[in-house]
Amino acid sequence: MVDEPGRLMRAEIAEQPAVLAAAVAARDGVAGVAARVAAAAPRFALFAARGSSDHAALYAKYLAEVLLRLPSGLVSPSTTTLYGARPDLSGVLYVTVSQSGGSPDLIEATRAAREQGALTVAVTNTPGSPLAEAAELSVDIGAGAELAVAATKTYSATLLALYHLIDAVRGGNGEAVADLGALAEKTLADSAGSVAEAVGRLRFVDRMVTTGRGYSSATAAEAALKLAETSYLSARSYSGADLLHGPVAAVDADTAVLAITSRGAGGAALRPVLSAVRDSGAEVVAVGSAAGETGAAVRIAVPECAEEVAPILEVLPVQQLALGLSLARGGNPDQPRGLRKVTRTR
Repeated sequence: MVDEPGRLMRAEIAEQPAVLAAAVAARDGVAGVAARVAAAAPRFALFAARGSSDHAALYAKYLAEVLLRLPSGLVSPSTTTLYGARPDLSGVLYVTVSQSGGSPDLIEATRAAREQGALTVAVTNTPGSPLAEAAELSVDIGAGAELAVAATKTYSATLLALYHLIDAVRGGNGEAVADLGALAEKTLADSAGSVAEAVGRLRFVDRMVTTGRGYSSATAAEAALKLAETSYLSARSYSGADLLHGPVAAVDADTAVLAITSRGAGGAALRPVLSAVRDSGAEVVAVGSAAGETGAAVRIAVPECAEEVAPILEVLPVQQLALGLSLARGGNPDQPRGLRKVTRTR
């Protein structure tokens, strides 16, 4: 019997409310790591990751800079693995994010960072992985086994794990995510009709731009990856600010734009961007708690929550859209060509 296309991805998208609710209940598990980080009082934070985890790291960078007021950056692991760079990392918090915990470049870069004086933390869905062993401290994502190639529940659970860690470092109590499981369930249920409409309008599109501002920049980046790997779309992600600095000239009536816009500073800053792309004739689909306030052709609403946790909800209809488009275009998102669940790079 031939397996139903998209069965694994669909099932794992649906698991997310329960996964997130369980992670909220287990938030105290990060307390020890957070206490070590707070006591170290780092002068800078660096985040290392690849693929979907790199988008989670971008989200964490915003969290660290906004909530902790801690200067932060994204690591290029190849500076260590290919070029042998060994910068002085004393006083630096070095967080490596990897669902599998098995990528050789991330393991090597984490070991090197620890040798160079950084306080290293592995955030992984595989607690006994080589990455968790390489780092001084580790945080369990707790999403359970993920079988689909396209990351869904591990991505949203990674965002939540990073939020819990950074919120605990600042002495927070997790109040902003207390009802996240129920909000995730509502998001998936309420967005289904609008997602189906978006699939109908976008199924023949070949070129897509995804965009967001602030925290939602991470969701836009993840959206482009999901659409590329499941539907083979030529999808490119831009910060809304960067989009106006030139690339908007390439947006026209043959381009679809997926805009991630939730209420808050980021969503407000995206409004002039949406005006510009609408004026170009592009088909615009908006996702987020501020989607209803846009002039988009399709508006996929997400329940309102604190802006800093909105990416955990925003990505859910994006995953549904990627699944639906893949199937509508005759693909099978569970078997994307040329991809494996664990990618090993150096």
